[in-house]
Formats: sequence, C-alpha cells, structure tokens
Amino acid sequence: MSRRVVVLGAGVIGLCTAYYSALEGHDVLVVDRESENHHGCSWGNAGLVVPSHIVPLAAPGMIGRAVRWMWNPESPFYVRPRMDLQFLDWAWKFYRAASARQAAAAAPIIRDLNLHSRVLFGELAQRTGDAFGLVKEGVLLLCHTQRGLDEEAATATQARRLGLEVNVLDAREAKSQEPGLEMNIVGAVHYLQDAHMDPARFMTALRNLAVGAGAKFKWNTQVNGFSTNGRRVQALAVPGEELSGDEFVLCGGSWSRAVTTGLSVRLPLEAGKGYNLTLDEPRVSPRKGAILVEGRVAVTPMGQGLRFAGTMEMAGLNLHINPSRLSGIRKTAMRYYPQFTEADFKGITPWCGLRPCTPDGLPYLGRAARYDNLTIACGHAMMGLSLGPVSGRIVAQLISGRTPDLDLTLLNPDRYNS
Repeated sequence: MSRRVVVLGAGVIGLCTAYYSALEGHDVLVVDRESENHHGCSWGNAGLVVPSHIVPLAAPGMIGRAVRWMWNPESPFYVRPRMDLQFLDWAWKFYRAASARQAAAAAPIIRDLNLHSRVLFGELAQRTGDAFGLVKEGVLLLCHTQRGLDEEAATATQARRLGLEVNVLDAREAKSQEPGLEMNIVGAVHYLQDAHMDPARFMTALRNLAVGAGAKFKWNTQVNGFSTNGRRVQALAVPGEELSGDEFVLCGGSWSRAVTTGLSVRLPLEAGKGYNLTLDEPRVSPRKGAILVEGRVAVTPMGQGLRFAGTMEMAGLNLHINPSRLSGIRKTAMRYYPQFTEADFKGITPWCGLRPCTPDGLPYLGRAARYDNLTIACGHAMMGLSLGPVSGRIVAQLISGRTPDLDLTLLNPDRYNS
C-alpha cells in the first residue's frame, strides 16, 4: 500500500531512505534546512566503505586517549569541555559505553550492516554506470609504530573470527601494494572487503536516482516542530504551513536531536567535526584507500585527486575551521608519506562537516516506540556514507510493513529513553 512519506534531511541517510522508499511505491517528500547546492557532511567525507570498522567510537581505552589528546590541539580526537547539561549527559553515557563487553556486542551488527551496504553499493554502481567511481580493492591500515601494528593485528584477529577477509602485512609487503609511493611505516593491515569512492559524485548520483524514482524535495525549509495525535505524528510544521504524511522519517544528522522538540523522543547526540584537505593534482597518489592509524587520517584517491580526511572534534553545532586540526592532518600525511611537503597543501580550501555521534557509537535505526508512524535513522558518526544504503533499505522495509533484513535490537532508537 502506497504511503505519503516525509523524510527529514537530505544527507546520505535521507537520500537513501528516499530512494528505497520510492522504489517501494511510496510518495516521498524530502525536507532539508539547506539549499540543494549545500555540500554537508555526506559530500566531503573520506568516501570509504568500511566493513573493517567493527570497533565503535566508544571503544575500550578511548576515554584515556581522549584525556591525553585534550592537551594537544592537533590530536586526532578532541573534546572541548563545556558546561552544557546535554553534553555532560552524553559524555557520561559515552564513558559507560566504552567497555570491552559493549564493543564485542556491537561488532557483529556493525559488520553485518557494512557488508549488506557493500552489496548495495555494488548494485547502485551498476544502475548508475559507476557514476561515483567505486573501487573494491580494500583499504590499507598503515602503521607508523610497532605498537600501532600490534594493536591493529589484534583487531584483525577479531575481524577474522567475525568472518572478514583481512591480512597483516610487514613493511615490505605493505609497500608492494603501492609501488612508486614512499611510505614511512612498519607494516599494515589490509581489509580486502573495504572499498572507496568519490562521495560528492555518489550523492549526486543518489539524488538523481531518488528523483528518477519519484521522490520530491523541499529545500531551504526549517523544521519548527511536529503535530501529533495520540500515537501518531500528523504533520511536520515548517514556516507558513504544515506538511502532512502517513509516515515520517528523521534523518537529520547532527541536527536530529534539535528537531525533536515536542516529541516524546530522547536522542543523546553530539556533533563530531571532521575535516578534509583535497589535492586536485597530487604529485604522487596511492591506488588503494588507506587509514594512517596513529594519526587517524583517512586517505582516499578520487579520480585525479587525493583526499586526506580526519579528526573528531566534539565542539557542538558549529562549522568553525580550527587551523590546528588541519595542521594535524598535514603533519600526519607527511609523516607517513615523506614525498609530500607543506608546499603540496598550499592554497587548498579546507572543508569541515559534522558527524552525528551517539554515546555508544551505534546508530539510531528503527521505529520510535512512542509513535506508530515515526522511524529514526541517524547517529551514524563516521560510517554515515558506508551505512547509507543499508539504512535506507531497512527504513523502506519498516515503512512497508516488512521485517528488516537485520536484527535491529542494539540500534533501538529508544535505548536511552529510560
């Protein structure tokens, strides 16, 4: 049965939701606060598909690293202390979630979501004539120190137990993967099922697919609240009108919590700012995507260009460019790839975007318990692009009254409502 579906947010999760819902025969309207030319977090990320990322952000030992890194303005992870009750509540929940037990429980569902998404990316590439440059050659986790390699090798052992294809390489083996590229490393871990692409081209192709399937868009539209009646959301309040619907899907990224005012929904969520520096014509470039482990910087070849993306800066809903974060990315790139110098980064316009982070590192994905027609799909943190297709497909299945492909118990959007 066709339903009127109103999707809040035109990032990668919103677009995938719109596309797969329209394919189900639903009448889809996507509402976004920005213009259609705005390039937010989904457009400027590292472009990686990462079954390898089985460890959530709230990982064992992350609290200790965060405390040490707070005193280094160029560190990979930075939390700006602030006396904000919502942030303090999120931080406490993050602290409680950063345990080995919770990380072990989260790993299988993160794996399954990513592997399902990888299949869907392949299908989308076929439908679009590979409009976004999908490369399925894996991702190399490059380690500058023996300690880093030992830690990643231990994670690789866990990944193998979960059925992932992964090889631990010494320095010679790792360098043979990238002939002609100098690398200052002691070794690497190669996750063979990872992939990379150009995220901006993917977003363009995805929007075209959604429009082609019948989805409509309403841009530059601020959400002011919801109209509800008992267990149902009736309409979305926007300036000058209300947008009625049979189904509502919240895909607002880092702004998702802000638009739930008036709803009986509690979504602890913090914005984690990430940056990128993209070289249009690098002197040298890897063939595979990579992660520079100790510096937490992702490296992605994109056509003729090369992107360095990284840092996680917990500083609220702001898009201020912090020069120290960019300096940390540049220094990490030059440490691992000695062929690069500061001159290679001159004149580059930096980019930043906000990743929506839940306290336990797992997205909110599923039906809201309080409402029969509200589905929540947000909080994907650094895996928004990677988990976009599978999240959109799951939402479409829920809207159509079908059982999702995966068990969503750990992703329950009401898990912090008690």
